[in-house]
Amino acid sequence: MQIVHSLDPLRSAVNVLRQAGPLALVPTMGALHEGHLTLIREARRHARSVAVSIFVNPRQFGAGEDLDAYPRQLERDCALLAGEGVELVWAPTAEAMYPQGYATNISVSGVSEGLCGGSRPGHFDGVATVVCKLFNQVRPDVALFGEKDWQQLAVIRRMARDLDLSLPHVDAIIGVPTAREDDGLARSSRNAYLTPDQRAQAASLPAAMRKAIAAIEGGEAVGAALATLCADLLAGGCASVDYAELRDAEALVKLDNVIDRPMRLLVAARIGKARLIDNMAVGART
Repeated sequence: MQIVHSLDPLRSAVNVLRQAGPLALVPTMGALHEGHLTLIREARRHARSVAVSIFVNPRQFGAGEDLDAYPRQLERDCALLAGEGVELVWAPTAEAMYPQGYATNISVSGVSEGLCGGSRPGHFDGVATVVCKLFNQVRPDVALFGEKDWQQLAVIRRMARDLDLSLPHVDAIIGVPTAREDDGLARSSRNAYLTPDQRAQAASLPAAMRKAIAAIEGGEAVGAALATLCADLLAGGCASVDYAELRDAEALVKLDNVIDRPMRLLVAARIGKARLIDNMAVGART
């Protein structure tokens, strides 16, 4: 496994890997867990070689967010990746990603609005910019992202479609179902911020979401189901709820009523120092 930190050796390594066959990219910010490893295993199904990027992107953190506290454990992460047979780790420095004089920003409207985009101004500009750069640097045939960050996936696909990217083409940007703990909590690097008591309380989030989905699919009004969901989250130990919304799964338009297209229930709530996000599919009414 090669570990590279600057562009020239990255380009050399990528050229060699691409000669052997299709190349997959799994972008990450490190602090890897089983959810990331699930992405890597899925990537192996789509490509001959797998590259993983590890970069804590400062441009997607806002004022007062956890950039400095975000876990950085490159040696441990690389040991996990070596165990999965990853061929290339791209771990650029901030200076390599954003050199002196850097002045370009990518902004994706529409799908970036509201939800995490509403509470984290500029976040998705940072995501779109760094992912576009990663795509241009690694030139993967396919890229994989976790569906836990559903809005992020929608932003990246919209960016790839609008900019006519070919490596990867928008159809080769694959969403992988959320990896979950035994109690249903979505796996996340930020789960490490939870104390044992808070971790136990966090299981109320997916449970409350499943209850709300059952209510909506059973015919309850969307507004009433979402109000109960928020109340259940607060009663279950969440300090606050940033949002709990039903949206069109592709366009991410906010819904007050069910539609005959795929829908997602998206939630963000805070427990202790952790901001937890999750989303689940909502089907047609029974």
